[in-house]
Amino acid sequence: MYMRRILVTYFSAGGITKQVGERLAGAIGADTFAIVPETPYTEADIFWKNPFARCNKEKLGKKDVPIAGKCPDPAAYDLILIGFPIWYGGAPNIIRTFLKQYDFSGKKIAIFATSGGSKMGKSAERLKPYLSES
Repeated sequence: MYMRRILVTYFSAGGITKQVGERLAGAIGADTFAIVPETPYTEADIFWKNPFARCNKEKLGKKDVPIAGKCPDPAAYDLILIGFPIWYGGAPNIIRTFLKQYDFSGKKIAIFATSGGSKMGKSAERLKPYLSES
């Protein structure tokens, strides 16, 4: 019997996406990788109502967010799930950075998101250019 190898990756600033990612991984028997910024976010950094908050500066400046740690080799997996909170109607910049750092060629990719009320919008569409033939 063929066992499908699945990796659940996620970025979680407030802990909700981490909970969802870990529950999902547990339910399907997947490995996990937490996408963590080199400089962790503080509550002030993600307080989007403050125009000077780090999350606003990153989004407006379209800046890459350096990632701490190394993801397991995507080539070892058949399916990779990528989770994130919805920020400004889409994925936080750290997700784009993550996708640019690894080769996902030929991999099946699925995304999941958490939100306090925003929809995923065009998240998948906006991330697609960063996936090489996935």
